[in-house]
Amino acid sequence: MTEEPAKTSARDVGLGKKTAEGLATMTPMARQTAAAERDLGGEALFVADLTKRFGRVTAVDKLSYTVPQGSFSAIVGPNGAGKTTALSMISGLLPPSHGSVELFGLDVWRNRSKAQDRIGILPDRVRMFEQLTGAQYLSYVGAVRRVDKEAIIARSEQLLDAFDLRSEANRLVVDYSSGLRKKLALASALIHAPDLLVLDEPFESIDPVSAGTLIEVLNDFVSRGGTVLLSSHSMDLVQRVCDHVAVIMKGELLAEGTVDEVRGDVSLEERFRDLVRGPAVSEGLDWLNISFG
Repeated sequence: MTEEPAKTSARDVGLGKKTAEGLATMTPMARQTAAAERDLGGEALFVADLTKRFGRVTAVDKLSYTVPQGSFSAIVGPNGAGKTTALSMISGLLPPSHGSVELFGLDVWRNRSKAQDRIGILPDRVRMFEQLTGAQYLSYVGAVRRVDKEAIIARSEQLLDAFDLRSEANRLVVDYSSGLRKKLALASALIHAPDLLVLDEPFESIDPVSAGTLIEVLNDFVSRGGTVLLSSHSMDLVQRVCDHVAVIMKGELLAEGTVDEVRGDVSLEERFRDLVRGPAVSEGLDWLNISFG
């Protein structure tokens, strides 16, 4: 009598027998819901009464908060909250109407050239020289940032590998997708070895695999003593990777502190909705009611 093979205990997940059997042998992976513990230093960035007016419109109104050195920080808010304007003033791209920005004790707007040497910037709208290849673009940015030639070559090679851009290095930027451009722009923001990265929506137009690559690179940057300040619409991403967050609405600061301090006993997304007083459900769209009867 032939002995029957032992049956594999498979999860009934509706994916087919072989797939289910494979899943049955995998160790369940816990979902990351909070950033790793980090050792923070003193003040990397100090913003005091930062204000920007465009005629009668006040885009940012007396914004004041501190970003610790070695932190992975975020500034979040709804569309039109003033995030891009705030980051542009912090990075030395847009002069404030009032207030000050200090980077490691250096006034950004009184010592703009020295301050920008310590900042890597990913602006809201990335403009590139599209007739350069990816490798040429990195070399160009390195030269503009006054990095010596040998360091440019070595760093470019490392950045192409770190951002998984090796296969795209000799393609013209004009042929890059939005996601590839974003990765190349972030790589170029690192080539001069800055102390602070100011990133405006770095994960926009990025697929999940590329986003994972960017997070790994940024976590490595922070682990080496760097500081990251980014804007994002994804509360889940901010909750998972950031340890410090500032929430703004109509240019005003609503909350600031560690992610745990700001979110309290609820998710960051729930706390965010509560702070900006967004409606829980859409109303007044009764005409969209569809009957299947």
